[in-house]
Amino acid sequence: MQILVTGGAGFIGSNFARYWVEEHPSDQVIVYDALTYAGNLANLEPLLAERRVRFVHGDIANLELATYVLAENGVEVVVNFAAESHNSLAVLDPARFFRTNVLGTQALCEAALRAGVRRLHHVSTCEVYGDLDLDSGESFSESSPYRPRTPYNASKAAADHVVRSYGETFGLEATITNCANNYGPFQFPEKVLPLFTTRAIDGEPLPLYESSQNRREWIHVDDHCRAIELVLERGVVGETYHVGTGREASVEEIADAVLASTGRPAALKTIVPDRPGHDRRYLLDSSRIRRELGWEPTVAFEEGLAATVDWYVANEAWWRPLIGRSPVVEGDWSGSTQAPATSPSR
Repeated sequence: MQILVTGGAGFIGSNFARYWVEEHPSDQVIVYDALTYAGNLANLEPLLAERRVRFVHGDIANLELATYVLAENGVEVVVNFAAESHNSLAVLDPARFFRTNVLGTQALCEAALRAGVRRLHHVSTCEVYGDLDLDSGESFSESSPYRPRTPYNASKAAADHVVRSYGETFGLEATITNCANNYGPFQFPEKVLPLFTTRAIDGEPLPLYESSQNRREWIHVDDHCRAIELVLERGVVGETYHVGTGREASVEEIADAVLASTGRPAALKTIVPDRPGHDRRYLLDSSRIRRELGWEPTVAFEEGLAATVDWYVANEAWWRPLIGRSPVVEGDWSGSTQAPATSPSR
């Protein structure tokens, strides 16, 4: 099978490409990526060197190029990870999010139709539903209403609607997964866990928002990849599946775990002003994918987090060149997007 992975030089996409190559060695994997500041071809080594994947430098918003690549290579399945995904950057530069996440997704769906792609899978987020009270017993189901609160969330919500519209109107065979916060190796160091880890390694302050008890649901990227594989193999076309673990942790809990793993003092925790529109809490009801497809998470949060911290400790040569590439300084909401990152991310 010919499978194209958009955003495949990013964090989740590169982990998925690696997973797919290992689990489906007879398939041909093409990585399609625009290589924005968070895209990194080093994520795909040694897959590229060993020619286990092919790379195409391209933007999903480029309809002509996307159509050509899909048709020329006889691509049967597209998995779309391509997205601008940093909430803080979306506050400062929302237009780039709507261009890539909405117009780009529309162009990719159109290209898939024109090229006769058999199946498109779109990767979404829990954040399209808005947020929950910290003391709420609720969770988001696949039928929950969309109530995005930030430009990033709104752009992903719109992308979901684009994918569904292409299925209903044009017959594009598509599925969607909404996932909890991912963590694991190769995550760009603007995101909270690698940010805290790399800063702790250097003995630098860990920036926590004032609302440091806001919580997220966490899933290891390998468990996410397995879920997408199951949806591609056994999921119902036109349906949406939630991928979550039920394991929540606050930003401060993440900071404390990183400091404990790296042997750094709690005094490194530093409070910065909240991001506008900062969501309080996300939690997905993932009972459907468990019940219908038999998926279960396999990586326990404590073990996975410790292993992730160890990976960053052991792979300084990978992350060190990336420091300063993010265009956001957390807590500075003046509109500048040019200074080095110190962001606690999602």
